[in-house]
Amino acid sequence: MNKVSVIIPIYNVERYLRRALDSLLSQTHKDWEAILVDDGSTDNSPAIAREYCRRDGRFTLVRQENQGQGAARNNALKQISSDYVMYLDPDDMYHPQAMEICVRASLRDGSDMVTYTYDHPYYTLNKWMHKLGLGDIKPCHRHYEDYAFLVTDDIFRHATETSSPTGVDRRWRVKHCQSWRCLLKAELARKASFAVGVNYQDVPWWGEILLNVRRTTITRLPLYYYYPNPGSFIMSASTDTHIRSLKAILEQTDTIYRDATPRQREAWNANFRTPFLRMLEKKTSMRERKHL
Repeated sequence: MNKVSVIIPIYNVERYLRRALDSLLSQTHKDWEAILVDDGSTDNSPAIAREYCRRDGRFTLVRQENQGQGAARNNALKQISSDYVMYLDPDDMYHPQAMEICVRASLRDGSDMVTYTYDHPYYTLNKWMHKLGLGDIKPCHRHYEDYAFLVTDDIFRHATETSSPTGVDRRWRVKHCQSWRCLLKAELARKASFAVGVNYQDVPWWGEILLNVRRTTITRLPLYYYYPNPGSFIMSASTDTHIRSLKAILEQTDTIYRDATPRQREAWNANFRTPFLRMLEKKTSMRERKHL
């Protein structure tokens, strides 16, 4: 088998952590390790992580002072010993076939990266349940045998942050920058680091991945269960934090793309930089109206 390292940053997620780790134990692909990075949690999350480490030797716990998700992921990447890397947020879950399907696709197609999406009904229903003050909806796991996919050596034709992308094949869009939406060959994962001390730390990371990936297999399979956690970094951050973070990641990606080809730079600017610049302008306008 081909080993997969799953990197999970942990910070005060005792309510969700067990189900995230249980989704690893349920994987049909058994050759994996999970690097759990406790980012200075003050709740029961470290104890839960230690419990799983005792239960199964594939779990490893690493502890650090609170530095944020970006630093946690970067530190975990130094610990891996595998062929592939995946990222899992501790309030989310994988479909049981996530690793199996992605590893098989990479081997079949010679791909450095295999992308998938999240289960939209699971996310939407849980969001509504929260608004109604009701409990969570559990995921329904469909078993996948055959599925549509596309193999490309030009990921810039497909990657976008926008709903109406420029020059992107709409049927095979790879939307947004989240690290949890793909399996990566380990050598590709090691070429990209996460921004530290800001929100949107996935954005510069994704920019580096796009510049270094050679071949990608794109699927539209909902292999990830993205949970609408109101306490997440993005959803709970202040407007000022969003503004500071957006400025920082725009500056960092401008540096990353300084030596890119004109076509790569044009695609990145149109499909990523411009949407994030608009978001920055919107957040800045919101802050100004608030202070009137």
